Amino acid sequence: MIDERAFFTEKPETRQARYQCPKCRRTGEYNIRWVRRSKKDKPPAGADEGDRAKFAKLRDYLLRLDDEVTCKACGKRFEIPSQHSLMFVDQLGGLPNDEDLEREIGAASGEPERAPETKPALPARFTRKSSGWK
Repeated sequence: MIDERAFFTEKPETRQARYQCPKCRRTGEYNIRWVRRSKKDKPPAGADEGDRAKFAKLRDYLLRLDDEVTCKACGKRFEIPSQHSLMFVDQLGGLPNDEDLEREIGAASGEPERAPETKPALPARFTRKSSGWK
């Protein structure tokens, strides 16, 4: 049985994440350390049939290294929710961004697509060129 790390190449990376402090309830962006484990092109030398079968089923994934962050507002350390301590890389690419999601929801509901909101024009007294202080 070969160690799992022989099947992957490891590369550290940092990703942004948004978490809410349980003490002060403020939400902030935090840099979280991850390790990206990418599947190698071929199984390592000395792998038996069981290892080759296991290698065929493997996928690239991210493993979170940080378990706690310090709140930027109150300074209290809090634990990062554990539901995302391991994420498969192929799942990351398929996540829609908020704008695409809103557009898709609007199209599915049959509503006409809204034009971007336009700001009202400024009154002339704010758009005149100033002649200097008097």
